[in-house]
Amino acid sequence: MLNEFTRRGFLGSAAAVGGATVVTTAVPGAQAAEAAVPEAAQGGACGARTGLVQVDRTDRRYQDLVSRGFNGRFRGRPDAVYVVHTADQVVDAVNRALDAGQRIAVRSGGHCFEGFVDDPAVRAVIDMSEMRQVFYDSAKRAFAVEPGATLGEAYRTLYLDWGVTIPAGVCPQVGVGGHVLGGGYGPLSRRDGVVADHLHAVEVVVVDASGRARKVVATSAAGDPNRELWWAHTGGGGGNFGIVTKYWFRTPGATGNDPSGLLPKAPKSTLRHIVTWEWSALTEKAFTRIIDNHGAWHQRNSAADTPYASLHSVFYLNSKAAGQILLDIQIDGGLDGAEGLLNDFVAAINEGTGVEPAVQRSTEPWLRGTLANKFDTGGFDRTKSKGAYLRKPWTAAQAATLYRYLSADTQVWGEVSLYSYGAKVNSVPETATATAQRDSIIKVWMSATWMDPTQDDANLAWIREIYRDVFATTGGVPVPGDRTEGTFINYPDIDLADPEWNTSGVPWHTLYYKGNYPRLQKVKARWDPRNVFRHALSVRLPD
Repeated sequence: MLNEFTRRGFLGSAAAVGGATVVTTAVPGAQAAEAAVPEAAQGGACGARTGLVQVDRTDRRYQDLVSRGFNGRFRGRPDAVYVVHTADQVVDAVNRALDAGQRIAVRSGGHCFEGFVDDPAVRAVIDMSEMRQVFYDSAKRAFAVEPGATLGEAYRTLYLDWGVTIPAGVCPQVGVGGHVLGGGYGPLSRRDGVVADHLHAVEVVVVDASGRARKVVATSAAGDPNRELWWAHTGGGGGNFGIVTKYWFRTPGATGNDPSGLLPKAPKSTLRHIVTWEWSALTEKAFTRIIDNHGAWHQRNSAADTPYASLHSVFYLNSKAAGQILLDIQIDGGLDGAEGLLNDFVAAINEGTGVEPAVQRSTEPWLRGTLANKFDTGGFDRTKSKGAYLRKPWTAAQAATLYRYLSADTQVWGEVSLYSYGAKVNSVPETATATAQRDSIIKVWMSATWMDPTQDDANLAWIREIYRDVFATTGGVPVPGDRTEGTFINYPDIDLADPEWNTSGVPWHTLYYKGNYPRLQKVKARWDPRNVFRHALSVRLPD
């Protein structure tokens, strides 16, 4: 029942389920599938590997494969889609595309908010959705996860087999591939950091200066000559350096050979409150008080040692057309005093508003609750998203702007979501990983979602204008500074590179990477010197 109120599902605009299952014979001439398949004890092998699959426009599977993207505003028409099952097949597919002069893009879960994969210039898509194994690699003393595995599949295997998890996202249909590359965060991040904080190594298919693809393994080990390539994958974003074919996860400092001690323990249960305020009961004064209370609470409770470290909340500030604003809160149900902490949080947010919200309470086993967050677009698959990190609460002017846009009588179903952030995330130096935002208390995701293509202009205008006006004092974007800390590369927004919407004079890459960008450019120069992997917001080669 609670799922109908969760992220994007509340507006009927949820992430599409990604991943077509393709079973076929090998392409003639393709490299043979890797002979070694992990034993069941190492990760549940599912039988013999399938050969490389090449699908062109005449193939009946073509439309399924090219329409896997989340955002219906974009539909690509590549010459070929390569469905891969092993790293060697990825090498083969990349070389085939290069030989054919085809620009390459990569898709794992298919949840990119912009049209990077569905760009008309892309002529070959490498589809990773069949590479979905999750297993313990005793040689690396780490958990191996292939990029086509969904977060839900990773959660299930890690938890049921070893009782552990990674602090990744709330949507189980999202692919591990791009999620980890952008840093990744979720309900356990205040307790355990972002998912990239637990990334031990990557296997990457890169293209060298000669124009040929090859596999490289890069680890976090101080003496690894490829360490900078690992570092770039801890928040540097997807489509920049190569194609990740395997991730290995292990928490820094974890010792011993017992797999159950090498990643964070998952909670035993999830205690959850869903709090709703009806728009019909909200005056501007009450709305502003709620926003002020929410920001002040996070400013007080975002240190790493806060007793609220396992509390995660998403505040869905939905437009008036949706009827309600909604606060979705969860906490580790095994924590002493968990119910009291949640009650105190709700009371703090509602203090002084004069409005009584509705509260639904539930407790579920952790895995069941986590996998239940299934989102379905219901056809509302046209979307535009923007993001920001807040170092301090909203100002009075910003709260007034939010109210003006969200309370307006419009048919735009827009949303400003405020995610609890900070705590353990902020205990990591900003240069330790490519995820540079390490001093924020709230993460912001703004979106407009709709169904009818004739409504594109109205919806795009709404989301662009609210974002511009909320950050009006810094050129329409959240410039890293006293109050904001840029934005999240997994919320890609090409408007940040457009001087019409970014008048700050601060380049888009500073908003995403802060001072880490020059270092990412050096990695780009070494590992992708021909700029094979590129899109509208990809890391550029140094001048």
